[in-house]
Amino acid sequence: MNATVDRLKAIVGPGAWVTDPEALQPHLTEWRGRLHGSASVMLLPKNTAEVAEILRVCASTRTAVVPQGGNTGMCGGAIPDESGTQVIVNLRRMNRIRQVDALNFSLVADAGCVLADVQAAAREVGRMFPLSLGGEGSCQIGGNLATNAGGINVLRYGTARDLTLGVEVVLADGTIWDGIRTLRKNTAGYDLKQLFIGSEGTLGIITGVAVKLFPDPGHIRTAFLALATAQQAIELLAEFRTRLPESVQAFELISKRALSYVARHIPDVRLPLDDGYPWYVLLDVAIPDQSDALERLLQAAIDRGMVTDAVLAKNVAEAEQLWRVRHSISEAEKREGRGIKHDIAVPIGRMPEFLVEASRRLTVQVPEAIPVVFGHVGDGNLHYNAHLPAALQGAEFDRLALRVTTVIYELVQEVGGSISAEHGIGVFKRDALAQYSDPAELQLMRTLKQALDPANILNPGKVI
Repeated sequence: MNATVDRLKAIVGPGAWVTDPEALQPHLTEWRGRLHGSASVMLLPKNTAEVAEILRVCASTRTAVVPQGGNTGMCGGAIPDESGTQVIVNLRRMNRIRQVDALNFSLVADAGCVLADVQAAAREVGRMFPLSLGGEGSCQIGGNLATNAGGINVLRYGTARDLTLGVEVVLADGTIWDGIRTLRKNTAGYDLKQLFIGSEGTLGIITGVAVKLFPDPGHIRTAFLALATAQQAIELLAEFRTRLPESVQAFELISKRALSYVARHIPDVRLPLDDGYPWYVLLDVAIPDQSDALERLLQAAIDRGMVTDAVLAKNVAEAEQLWRVRHSISEAEKREGRGIKHDIAVPIGRMPEFLVEASRRLTVQVPEAIPVVFGHVGDGNLHYNAHLPAALQGAEFDRLALRVTTVIYELVQEVGGSISAEHGIGVFKRDALAQYSDPAELQLMRTLKQALDPANILNPGKVI
């Protein structure tokens, strides 16, 4: 192993590898601290050629490789196992914006570019890259594609898969596939880029991306609403999409408990409304500066009893304050204590039914569980999390946590949903994927894995 590590160090050169245990530690633990791994070395290649050379050496020595971006994932997909024999390939030095084409509405970048920097590069030419999520200041665009990230704007623009024009990938044997394309139409054979988007580094390492840009949406109006039921939120979303087609950018649902956690644990965040209402909606709408369409729609909703109270941001600073409330929920949950996370998707029309039934089943089967619900209701993505009493530890916590997850996943399957809407499968959802997926689908995944990575050196133990 030492000889292999020395060969790998030589590829990236001095100062581009890490073996010091203290410096490695942040890269061996996932964001929530639930998974801890070990690695002999972390490599920091500066370009695609170095990644290819690394994989050629690892293929010849059967050394396992764990690709890593900003390490902001929630499922342990970028963490090595505990053997200490796996090598981390971190792409943070590969952070070059290669090309921005305002006329073609496209951008090409290294996979290690931080998402916020990709957004900024688009803004510099009067364009917008709409992928936006809480970790955008540290997550990397390659990781976003590898997990098919969604974020707050999926309702209008789609997931990372929908935003991708092409990818550059290094395969398990070190072969470089240059799939960087900025075309909108290409029917020449299989759409190979789709194999790697959402594959979490198990089929190849994404080293470059070509993504779609969009016109600057102009004036964005932001509102924070209080509602009595989740059903009202779904009905309001349908009305907004009907009355303001192609204008609704984001539509977030927040439960009373999620908001109360923010109030309790994030002291510098000011709540726009009292935290005593059952449900809240945070929305963004792109409409002309002088239009009062949003005000008229909200007033009509209030008059009909669909909306109980509302706050409209008067400027960008106020809009950012409203979104800070939403983006603080995960941190507030973390401070509240150990939680059980479920990043799920359900058909939008069945979301109210799901929420009512999930609460009923948990009350009956796991009365100790306290649901904490929020998410991107505009695309059916819910974070249906739960907290258990702090006194529960060890095996008893794990037993009840498994029961909670089983309740949620079984109901997700019943309503035709998915156990993973974003963040991927990683380690934490691997067994659930096997349990709740169609056997033919799983076999197809295994066939692809065997074909592209027969020695199983790319992120082994993840996804399948």
